[in-house]
Amino acid sequence: MNRLCTMRAAIATALLVASMAPVAGAAASAGDQAAGTTTDITVRTADGRDRTAHVYVPAGLRTDQPVPLLVALHGGTGWGTQFERTSGFDRLADQHGFIVVYPDGIGIGPNVDQLRTWNGGVCCGPAVRRNVDDVAFLKQLVATISDQQRIDPNRVFATGHSNGMIMAYRLLCEAADVFVAAAGQAGTLGVDHCRPSQPVSLRHIHGTADTNLPLDGGRGSTSIAGIDFPSPRAGIRTFAATDGCPHRPKATTRGPVTTRAWRSCDAGTVVELVTVDGASHAWMGATGRTRPGGPVPSTAYDSSRSSWAFLAAHPRRGLRVR
Repeated sequence: MNRLCTMRAAIATALLVASMAPVAGAAASAGDQAAGTTTDITVRTADGRDRTAHVYVPAGLRTDQPVPLLVALHGGTGWGTQFERTSGFDRLADQHGFIVVYPDGIGIGPNVDQLRTWNGGVCCGPAVRRNVDDVAFLKQLVATISDQQRIDPNRVFATGHSNGMIMAYRLLCEAADVFVAAAGQAGTLGVDHCRPSQPVSLRHIHGTADTNLPLDGGRGSTSIAGIDFPSPRAGIRTFAATDGCPHRPKATTRGPVTTRAWRSCDAGTVVELVTVDGASHAWMGATGRTRPGGPVPSTAYDSSRSSWAFLAAHPRRGLRVR
């Protein structure tokens, strides 16, 4: 029975990965070739695990001044190089002069090199069941890269998709001394207690037709996680309150895209909810279906470009200890 359950779980997760990140094309400047280099690194964590990540450094990156670092977190049952390929952040790094690292979550099923998850609290998979300390791993990863490159500590950012964005939320809650801001798609706040040690900025992107992790929370009709997800809207309000933002956001709509922004927050931070009418769970702006018959990524919005534009505009301008 245990073997049968394991096989079923492996099959289910193999199907889920296709819905988490597109396999054809990339969101940012598809067709442009990244000019830098990706280096695979391994970090031994305090719990004795050898954790892997993939660091992209643009060609011609400036060395006379500190540069931003973007930690890009794959979706549940995805993996680092898969998100590197499908997100297009390498090309944005070439254009804007920052370093990107694509860490790998904890493996699941027969192919632990690919099917991976993060412990974002409420989700997902073996990372949660084994109570893996992904916050400690990702903080250690930033420290390791900072030892090798000139990283600006006021511009260390997180982005992610689905389980990866859930993990990014947790980083803001529990590691705001390292992570300044996060922007990404289709996540939610997955921990019960969230009080960042510093004010942080957040842009949350979500499709109104997301049936994996619905915008109003609950159990998505196409999700295999088996989780009643907290509403992303509630998590965004938590950050707005924690940052001392005005009670009500300002809403603007352009075509299918509506942005609700809480501004004039403490320390100049900003919290935003961007919703895209009709968009699915697939990473917006990428090309090609996630799988035959799967959802088509929305072309009405580019999650990669949007995330980086927001993050670049919101470095930490002044530390404050709560």
